[in-house]
Amino acid sequence: MCGATKGGLSLDGVDVKKEAVVQGVVLADGQPASPAYVRLLDRTGEFTAEVPTSATGHFRFFAGDGEWTLRTLVPKHDAVDKKIVAKVGEVVEVEITV
Repeated sequence: MCGATKGGLSLDGVDVKKEAVVQGVVLADGQPASPAYVRLLDRTGEFTAEVPTSATGHFRFFAGDGEWTLRTLVPKHDAVDKKIVAKVGEVVEVEITV
């Protein structure tokens, strides 16, 4: 798979067959949220990773198979949790609105 998916981040150079990709955009008040942080929590709620959003509000994780929670932190907004299921060979596209 090449290029962006659903207008999101480019997958050029990513071997989707070998990765479980979780990516998306964070919106606050209808605009891309930056600065913002997205945390990847495992199925038990344990912290696994955190990434800042880009200037366009985008983020990406490479995760293992299974259930995950994305916890989004944006200044002056309540944290938002979103549960997802990742699987190697698939791209999970997420839009998170705070």
